[in-house]
Amino acid sequence: MTARDRQIDRRWEQLHTWGPHGLLGIGAALSVASADPHTAPAKWYAAGALTVAAGALQLWWHGTRPGRPDRGRTPSRAGTAYYVVRWAIAFALTWINPFFAFYAASGYMDADELLPRRWLRLGLFASAVTVAGAQAGGLPFESATQGIVFAALLIANSGLQMVVSHLTVQETQRSRERTATIAELERTNTALQQALDENAALHAQLLVQAREAGVADERRRLAAEIHDTIAQGLTGIIAQLQVVANAPDLTTARTHLERASALARHSLGEARRSVHNLAPVALAADGLPEALKKTVAEWGERTGVRAEFTVTGTTEHLHDEVSATLLRIAQEALSNAARHARATRVGVTLSFMGDEVTLDIRDDGTGFDPAAVPERTRNGGFGLDGMRARAERIAGSLTVEAEPGNGTAVSARVPLVRDDR
Repeated sequence: MTARDRQIDRRWEQLHTWGPHGLLGIGAALSVASADPHTAPAKWYAAGALTVAAGALQLWWHGTRPGRPDRGRTPSRAGTAYYVVRWAIAFALTWINPFFAFYAASGYMDADELLPRRWLRLGLFASAVTVAGAQAGGLPFESATQGIVFAALLIANSGLQMVVSHLTVQETQRSRERTATIAELERTNTALQQALDENAALHAQLLVQAREAGVADERRRLAAEIHDTIAQGLTGIIAQLQVVANAPDLTTARTHLERASALARHSLGEARRSVHNLAPVALAADGLPEALKKTVAEWGERTGVRAEFTVTGTTEHLHDEVSATLLRIAQEALSNAARHARATRVGVTLSFMGDEVTLDIRDDGTGFDPAAVPERTRNGGFGLDGMRARAERIAGSLTVEAEPGNGTAVSARVPLVRDDR
């Protein structure tokens, strides 16, 4: 309810509380001012007693109904009895002096609140009878002409009040419907806000789980890389040194020492690469687009392959977990291209598309048959399935299109989650 609505209700309350008192006072004052000095004392006493009774009735009724009137409430038997008694007093006062018709007009003010709907027209008609009788010159009638005037005034008063009552009922109904609509909208907005809050909480939980799963994934990846690169390199170094120890001449020993040295340098490079990939340090100072640009450029310099990076769409500042996931997928895809593709050109595209972000890595290498990927690579926690698992942990997906001799295309699609910090 707006402040204006509350102000209107306060004024309506004041009108219902003090309006009948004011109308009674006006009627009494005009009656006294216009009274005939030769009027019988009995009429004076009767008018005074009825006036006091009317004032007491008003005070009693509003004293038993604290607070503002509810303009849409269901009428009660007490309200109907109050209306009938008030009308009877007003009719008697108007019979004594027509100026008391002002008080009788108070029946127009609250009939729709006090009377049941089936009695509403009858109540308004009764008030119209009293008012029309006063307008026609007072009751009882002294001539046929006065009776005709009374009938015309009664029709006019009744018709006018019926129209006003009908419009009031319609407005009350519309007010109820508006109130119900507003209440329903508030409930809907509350439910929607709760759903949004729950969705945000679930999304935060998803990112936490993705982060925890990413830690385990990094451990498996690092273990696999140590096994496949560093451990094998160390094994080769030991084998070469064993040959040196048993070499029959210096030339043979020098040859195997050079091989051991080369293996050591290669293993050192692999160890540095694994440590570099252990955490996305590229994201420490840059956003995802800049980090990918640097990663692609460094990869191209290291491998000698022509590598290009492109950004499309309006760049957004992504959540750390989303950025880290896409950077890891790009690093893994580039690593696979360097190891297996023998490509001459690689293209990486980061696309911001409304509610999604896509990362595409394409090469013109030898390609492969995805169904024929070795079981160790597919289930070892890295490689293609490792990239797919990364994307799925943040409600994304990864697709691979490859064919022997026609290159490979890896596409990761994930929800666009902004960093609100």
